[in-house]
Amino acid sequence: MKVTLINHTPNPDETVAAAARLCYSPLGAAEIREKFLPGEAESFLNNLVEMGHLSPVEHVSFTFAIEGVSRVLSHQLVRHRIGVSYSQKSQRYVRENQFEYIIPPSILKNPEAEKIFRDKMGEIQLAYNELAKLVPPEDARYVLPNATETKLVVTYNARSLYHFFQLRCCKRAQWEIRHLAELMLEEVKKVAPSLFSKAGPTCVSQGICFEGKMSCGRVASIRSRS
Repeated sequence: MKVTLINHTPNPDETVAAAARLCYSPLGAAEIREKFLPGEAESFLNNLVEMGHLSPVEHVSFTFAIEGVSRVLSHQLVRHRIGVSYSQKSQRYVRENQFEYIIPPSILKNPEAEKIFRDKMGEIQLAYNELAKLVPPEDARYVLPNATETKLVVTYNARSLYHFFQLRCCKRAQWEIRHLAELMLEEVKKVAPSLFSKAGPTCVSQGICFEGKMSCGRVASIRSRS
């Protein structure tokens, strides 16, 4: 899996801090940014996030290039709809004459399971190639599996990313999308460290777990450290 942050709002920490302070200041946002002292925007941003005043967070966005993920993952990813845009590799226009596929870790750990999996992928490839000679690729693709590798470009505003990280960085999230969320969080922390300093599953960001009996129990250790 490869995740690359290919674009984002310039100076995201300062942009959000200025937008938030505008609500309580007679000055314009540009002038507010100019008057920030070193470290002041970061401090203001930390207070903003702790108070849950998140509407200013929507003013910044982040665009990721995602490769080496399965259609299983992309089907989960597009369930996040508010403040998000997607572009995905088309199986209608891009032929899958030698499709790549994602193998779950549990299968890789089991030689017998891995052989079954790879054998079936080979059979599907042959079936696709034969079908593509007889029918349009948009119909031949119906035989392709959920494991088929895909590529996406996704854009989230920061508030949508907060929600995404709360759900998908959780240990209860499916392994592939959890790994994606962790890589995306690493990327945004490089350019907006204050904005995402408390981002993550709710046990990390709020000290709360909503998984009930299915909780991994991590929230207890987090609370004991605070």
